Amino acid sequence: MAAKKAIESFSKALVDDVQRWAEKKQTGVSLRYMTEFGAKPPEKFLLISSQFLHKELPARIARRAVELENLPFGLSQKPAVLKVRDWYLDSFRDLRSFPEIKDSSDELAFTQMIRMIKVRHNNVVPAMALGVQQLKKDLNPKAVSKDLQEIHQFLDRFYMSRIGIRMLIGQHVTLHDPDPEHSLIGQINTKMSPMHVARIASEDARNICLREYGNAPEVNIYGDLNFTFAYVPSHLHLMVFELVKNSLRAVQERYMNPDKDAPPVRIIVADGIEDVTIKISDEGGGIARSGLPKIFTYLYSTAKNPLDVDLGVDDGVTMAGYGYGLPISRLYARYFGGDLQIISMEGYGTDAYLHLSRLGDSQEPLP
Repeated sequence: MAAKKAIESFSKALVDDVQRWAEKKQTGVSLRYMTEFGAKPPEKFLLISSQFLHKELPARIARRAVELENLPFGLSQKPAVLKVRDWYLDSFRDLRSFPEIKDSSDELAFTQMIRMIKVRHNNVVPAMALGVQQLKKDLNPKAVSKDLQEIHQFLDRFYMSRIGIRMLIGQHVTLHDPDPEHSLIGQINTKMSPMHVARIASEDARNICLREYGNAPEVNIYGDLNFTFAYVPSHLHLMVFELVKNSLRAVQERYMNPDKDAPPVRIIVADGIEDVTIKISDEGGGIARSGLPKIFTYLYSTAKNPLDVDLGVDDGVTMAGYGYGLPISRLYARYFGGDLQIISMEGYGTDAYLHLSRLGDSQEPLP
């Protein structure tokens, strides 16, 4: 790691160890594997799981720490990015300092440690978004859309890796729940109702819209109330929340005139053989065709930039502004083999198609 500040703040031995571990091979898992593994007797699988994470997490975290030191355009030196880098180095040091896991007592102590690591990294996304927006503010506007592909590619890798790290930690920690719901295996609900999750996420998005604008369009949901499949409810909630939030904002801003009734946002849940597809449609005026390539980049947002955000709060507290909601939602969809597509009709509205794999056999993509 070349940056002087890293060497000053952390020992040379730690920096060298990070470099070594960043070159180690990562091991991917699938939703199906996590489900089947988590269904085994807990005494044995928790010990095996902790031993796996003891070796896997340092490699994943080290790769991201190295990348955070070598970003172009001076992004590595933005205060918010330096804060994120320090979180990763602290977590790497904690993991490498933990002794070999031999019994259930070791496993419990390790679980407590990685639980704290997960908490430490809660605000990585808004912190990185803040650093990127600070960079955007400093750059020539003409460079933002054309010359920053390297930044976009890094952030895709970085955020996808973060999803994987948090999924692995969260799954292991949650498997310690002494009295889980019948259908839950860690964070995975083997009988998750997408209709139920969509309804909760929509209400949460409407509450944000109400707080922001004093009003919110209705959200109508269509689909089979009895349909369930195996998925991570928190992931689906995040994606639907983000998409509905965007639709509500577009509709609300288009129908500010109180004499006109705002049309509802419509959600359709379809259960196919391979995919579960959730379509979110609005009549918020759509997106110009020239703007569509920008919506999945991290340096594009049509809303005001909230640069003075308090990093002590959770993700998603503002209605819009950072421009990371859509690209990160697509990464969550792709993490388990799905995808997110946006189709827009300028002058009318936008359709978002959220595809989720029903098969669960896609290995997590490892940056």
